[in-house]
Amino acid sequence: MGERLTIGELASRTGVAASALRYWERLGLLPAPERVSGRRSYPPSAAELVGVVVLLREVGFTLREVKAFLASRGPAPDGGGWREVYRGKLTELDARIARAQAARTAIAHGLACPHEDIFDCSHFTGGVAAFLAGATFEEAHEKIHAR
Repeated sequence: MGERLTIGELASRTGVAASALRYWERLGLLPAPERVSGRRSYPPSAAELVGVVVLLREVGFTLREVKAFLASRGPAPDGGGWREVYRGKLTELDARIARAQAARTAIAHGLACPHEDIFDCSHFTGGVAAFLAGATFEEAHEKIHAR
């Protein structure tokens, strides 16, 4: 039958808790392993699949997105497949980066504020008012600095 791994050995090789491996199996991220005397028995290739899940999680994929990625492997004549999953994540990351950059700029501006109490600053209170009036954070920040 060749080399097989118990769930403990797979956990040890990958650094992922056995409970997480069982959970990923229930979600369909890992195929159900063979059972030997009632115990899970994985092929060595399962370690690579766990590594893929860990790597995708590390770069920001949700478990649902990991599942979509794994299901979309292989060639896709319409340009979809796993590339479409990657494109979607890249678009999301670009938006998150832009939001984080705007937040960083706003915080840097706040630190440069000459007021002892930031609530005395018309820029700060104007930004809060714009936000409460329905502007996005980015729009509110832009609005107070466009004066």
